[in-house]
Amino acid sequence: MIKGNFSGFAERVGIQLGLFFSKIPLTPNQWTVLSIVPAIFGFYSLAYMRRMDYAIVLFAASALIDGIDGGVARVTGAVSSLGAYLDGMIDRIVEGLLLFGLMFYGIPDYIAPGYAWIALLLFAGTGITSYARAYAHHRNVVTDPTKLRRMGGILERPERLILVFIGMVGSFWNPLYLSQAIALGSVLAVLTVFQRMWFVVKNAE
Repeated sequence: MIKGNFSGFAERVGIQLGLFFSKIPLTPNQWTVLSIVPAIFGFYSLAYMRRMDYAIVLFAASALIDGIDGGVARVTGAVSSLGAYLDGMIDRIVEGLLLFGLMFYGIPDYIAPGYAWIALLLFAGTGITSYARAYAHHRNVVTDPTKLRRMGGILERPERLILVFIGMVGSFWNPLYLSQAIALGSVLAVLTVFQRMWFVVKNAE
């Protein structure tokens, strides 16, 4: 609703940000990637430091940087399909960091229970890895079916299921093994997302 009703205002603000920040020697894509840095620290502030005040400032900084990249791209004439792809992917990752940070923030122990890791694995492993491929095609960054099939990654669906099954079998000896397997899968799933994004950057058409 806000985006639809205030798109003109948002675009004017973006242009002003672009005019100001285009003086800094960073490309729009570099600004896009930079927006994930404060979000990572914001996640850490929520999940491990339990500091909501730090998190608010850091995620606000991430949102500001996210507005800068589009403005810089427009004022410098550097709008591209690859830029739109990176912007959409980073947006999803930042949203995930915020939501999972809030979830971990509500858990009293520093070591998250198994269901928290399951949620992260479902989000990153099942959702975002598939989205990374589909969004590349949607944005016409990589359209060659052969290239799309070769996108791959360290933890695709078969590997993800094998890892979970190993954890399930291990739980007969120690329930902690299942949580550890799912936690490892969550980390590898996140790495897979970045692998796919890098693949798209290298194979952009």
